Amino acid sequence: MVNTHKKYEKLLANYDLHCKRIAKATTIDINETPQEKIKRIKWLEEDYIRWFEYYFLNYAKKKSAKFHREIADILINNTQIYLLLEAYRSAGKTVHICMGIPLFLYFKKMMKYAIIMGQTEPKAQRLLSGLQIQLKFNQRLINDYGQRFKIGDWAEGDFSTTDGVRFRSFGFGQSPRGEQEEGQRPDYIGVDDSDIKKHLNNDRIMGDREDFVFEDLIGCFDSADDAVKRFVFANNNFHKKSLTNRLKLRFKEAQIKAIAKAQQQRSGDRKERHIVPTGKFRILSIPAVKDMVKFEPLWPEKTSSLYWKDLYDELGYRSFCREYMHIHVAEGSIFKVKYMQWKKMHDYKKYDALCFYGDLSYKVTGDFKAMILVGKTKRELHIIHTYLRQSSRADVARWLYDLYEDNNLHFYNIRYQIDGLFAQDEFISDFDLEGDERGWHIPVIPDKRTKESKYDRVESMEGFFQRLWVFFNEEEKENADQIELLDQLYAFERGSEAHDDGPDALHGAISNVNVMLHESAFDARVGMADNSDNPNTY
Repeated sequence: MVNTHKKYEKLLANYDLHCKRIAKATTIDINETPQEKIKRIKWLEEDYIRWFEYYFLNYAKKKSAKFHREIADILINNTQIYLLLEAYRSAGKTVHICMGIPLFLYFKKMMKYAIIMGQTEPKAQRLLSGLQIQLKFNQRLINDYGQRFKIGDWAEGDFSTTDGVRFRSFGFGQSPRGEQEEGQRPDYIGVDDSDIKKHLNNDRIMGDREDFVFEDLIGCFDSADDAVKRFVFANNNFHKKSLTNRLKLRFKEAQIKAIAKAQQQRSGDRKERHIVPTGKFRILSIPAVKDMVKFEPLWPEKTSSLYWKDLYDELGYRSFCREYMHIHVAEGSIFKVKYMQWKKMHDYKKYDALCFYGDLSYKVTGDFKAMILVGKTKRELHIIHTYLRQSSRADVARWLYDLYEDNNLHFYNIRYQIDGLFAQDEFISDFDLEGDERGWHIPVIPDKRTKESKYDRVESMEGFFQRLWVFFNEEEKENADQIELLDQLYAFERGSEAHDDGPDALHGAISNVNVMLHESAFDARVGMADNSDNPNTY
């Protein structure tokens, strides 16, 4: 009891000190005319980052990163959005999702009731105190928008503004079911750093935490068609069994369902086939660095590549991946994070060989259907397009035909193959039926080669990755299919029960482009030999 009292006293003392710092830091121009003031406010409100860096000097000591703008754009420009934000530790996510963005929405009259959730009730209250301090003591906000704080207190987890907007805080697990203010249900929910390691191996508890997010939190939004529903869950993704990763998998499922639903509803007019909606669910992944070779930071205005390289050396590969890269690396895994690279893909015509390869799975459900386009240019192997979903073979066929049409693939020499060990005629017919419907066909053929065990053939790709010859398409880095392929590569090891359809399809594509180049090189040598024997042959 004594310790609790002391903690509370310290919290109040810190609050008072922070109030003074905010008031002191936010000076105003007393010589500004009303016209100049109106013009300036309008100019600031046109750009969230500009607005944030003007009003919150204590937090904007470093220039905001590009990903801060992306976070803001997603939450501000969508009235119905569920965002899973996996951001590395110290990425500045808290100050934006729990203060900057809700205040921006509030002052622009785009939000009426915000819930801020932290790992515990005291942590949530501290987050709420940040909002209250700004409203009561930020001189720039008061000068431009007036004194808006009305009643309540962060220490009670609840306060309101003069224009009737309410801000509440909850600790994770405290249910906001039934929350409403004069009939207004919450329209903004920010959940910050609420994932913990304590119960990772207890599936029941972790399942309950996952259900809490979908049922108690997302479920407390208004059910009206036009209701505003802005939800963001922000955390680093530190373990494959973590709440963050569980939610990521659920969000991926929701995205895939949204895409499938849009395809089913699509009319016969295919002019809009290039539009790929993901519904309300979005995943934004922000690692600390682009790769663990050059350590190029995603927030260079704050942290240098040298800092991240030193931290990597201090923490070690596994811990750095977990805390700063959202990668869950099992000891002894084959495909390591440090092998993964991204770059802009070439035009199709610039590749020496191109192959689409599919592993479509004999099972109707359960396994993933995979179709991957790999291009080879000199030593490099480029993973250009990826389809990797728990769906039907007919859906794979639609995806391939759409991609073929959208990118005019008939102009290029591309091999189209699928694993033909099981029911190849049935598999091929799915592609032929899609072609019948469109009036033209893609020449998909079965790969009837006898193959070694799946583990051996997938493991044989390790050398290509280890030599840093494999590159993923940077334009598809946030694509759910490419993310799934990476997850399956990371999880691949002998005895693992993880899905491996993606790596198997990738092996098929890589194997084919290498064979294609070998065949063409052999043909060229034979041709040269024939011509040398008969100089009159052209």
